[in-house]
Amino acid sequence: MIKTLLLASAATALLAGAASAADLPRRAAPPPVFTPVPVFTWTGFYAGFNAGYAFDASSNNTNSFAVPGGPGGFTGGGPGTTAFFSQRNQEGFTGGGQIGYNVQFTPGSGVVVGIEADAQYLDFGRNRNNGFAAGLSPAYYVTDPRGLSSLDFFGTVRGRIGYAFDRVLVYGTGGFAYGSGSADRSFGGFAGNDSFRTGYAVGGGIEYALPTDSFLNFFRSSAVTLKVEGLYVNLDRNTRNQGALVINAASNAPAYYSPVGRRDDEFAVVRAGLNYKFGSY
Repeated sequence: MIKTLLLASAATALLAGAASAADLPRRAAPPPVFTPVPVFTWTGFYAGFNAGYAFDASSNNTNSFAVPGGPGGFTGGGPGTTAFFSQRNQEGFTGGGQIGYNVQFTPGSGVVVGIEADAQYLDFGRNRNNGFAAGLSPAYYVTDPRGLSSLDFFGTVRGRIGYAFDRVLVYGTGGFAYGSGSADRSFGGFAGNDSFRTGYAVGGGIEYALPTDSFLNFFRSSAVTLKVEGLYVNLDRNTRNQGALVINAASNAPAYYSPVGRRDDEFAVVRAGLNYKFGSY
């Protein structure tokens, strides 16, 4: 009887201890670690490439000029003639690269300012601006240096200012422009017509930053951005008031100058670009 009572008492004590342990508060789990997502900023250096299309935007106010004839003239002793120009559209492919640096004043959304430089190949095609003159001696040909036929590259150094809506940047741009070309006759050029030209460029565009892990991020940059941009380029400072010329075919040098009026060296560019951004996230 006593043994039975002792066993019952021990069992009761064990049950009471287990119940008390179940009522004790459990040890609190550690709080989760919060990792903030970095806010995107356009601040930083970038470099990339672009491709697009360029087309003439100049005003051509005269398309013909008189060529002297007679003894000592350019028609083999015959009467004078008139040279005509076809005014074919000067347009073609353009492509190149750019580098730049942006500063964004407030991360996320806010004002962005920067500077960008680019260098571009320009293909306005062969035989642009070549003229035709009936009765002209085979020893001569006519060409028109007022246009862009001999321009085969250009570049710009521009400021940029815009507003960022997180990963979307809308901007305007403007600054210095330059260009030069070939004296190759097949491009409508002549010896001495490869002068360095300067002017200005203005335009604007929109740019979008892809996620850092984009499949286009070959260089492990902090961001890859895509842009679409339009520019107006004016290089008329060195070609104002130049006229059409009769060229000596043997020496490829001017033989006669006709001041037929001004033609501005103006063209527009529409292009798409890809940039790799380095530096701040």
